[in-house]
Amino acid sequence: MAKSKKEKSLLNEGSMAFIKEYLNNSSPTGYETSGQKIWLDYLKPYIDSHFVDNYGTAVGVINPEAEYKVVIEAHADEISWFVHYITSDGYIHVTRNGGSDHQIAPSKRVNIYTKKGIVRGVFGWPAIHVRQGKDEKKPETHTIWLDVGAKNKKEVEELGVHVGCVCTFTEGFEELNHGYWIGRAFDNRMGGVMIAEVARLLKENKKKLPFGLYIVNAVQEEVGLNGAGMITQTIKPNVAICTDVTHDTTSPMMSKATSGETHCKEGPVLTYAPAVHNILLEKIIKAAEDNNIPFQRHASSRSTGTDTDAFAFSNGGVPSALISLPLKYMHTTVETIHKNDVENCIRLMYEVLLKLSPKDSYKYL
Repeated sequence: MAKSKKEKSLLNEGSMAFIKEYLNNSSPTGYETSGQKIWLDYLKPYIDSHFVDNYGTAVGVINPEAEYKVVIEAHADEISWFVHYITSDGYIHVTRNGGSDHQIAPSKRVNIYTKKGIVRGVFGWPAIHVRQGKDEKKPETHTIWLDVGAKNKKEVEELGVHVGCVCTFTEGFEELNHGYWIGRAFDNRMGGVMIAEVARLLKENKKKLPFGLYIVNAVQEEVGLNGAGMITQTIKPNVAICTDVTHDTTSPMMSKATSGETHCKEGPVLTYAPAVHNILLEKIIKAAEDNNIPFQRHASSRSTGTDTDAFAFSNGGVPSALISLPLKYMHTTVETIHKNDVENCIRLMYEVLLKLSPKDSYKYL
């Protein structure tokens, strides 16, 4: 069900300013601090308190005194690269920080973060007419390199670059056509946007929740769900609703037989998986149906591969569910989403929270 043209957008001018600032900021795994500050500064007017754990997961809280605790969660980090080796003639080899794609790296511009500030660099690559033929080279993690305009290792180090410096691509947020947006790291800073917008709507609509709501922007998802695993031990929630992105499988080179069928512009994707609690999932589906919010269904096998798994399988088992934003071209600099899906994910999380109660039972028997 498409959104009516006359229906007012959930995202106001302040929302869009936040989106652009937050999405254009770098937040590499293990170095999420600047992004978390932007996120918390936007969230603070809509919450009662907040805290940040030792590794940087940021949490806004509504009703912090309540014993019953509900989490809505996204992850804040983006894929990136580490400086791994500097050659004597001034070229830089890198290693992954998360699931970075070496095949898209050649010709990309990067920011290298040093104690002296940002150093600009490029992933170099030889011209097509000098690498054709049977010995043509293809991008591999050990063949790609960064060029910072240095003629030797000393000049690289004078810039402040050393092994361990983190690097991100530079592309930012852009509105495309027909309601589509493109950008780097919609996976999953757009989830951070959505949970922040849920908090804004609760405040502006003067909704009182009968439980404590913990709005969690977790770190280090891209390297093993680490932040979610840590913060669930701190909060010990009764219920967790996680957000992430999932693939638009209608785009070229995707296999529906392997990955199922999900589309951008057709609503949030709800996942069936061992980690997803069926009773909670049915509450989410009912909220969607009662409020005419379009949604899609997806089935995962052993795990969802998201922070949902970390919440579900901790603290004796936390009833957890996953609401995903459909996305094209994951882990590239042109990740593509549709504004309608963003708004419908926000609407769905908001409506679900209004239906939850501390009296709800999640016992199967």
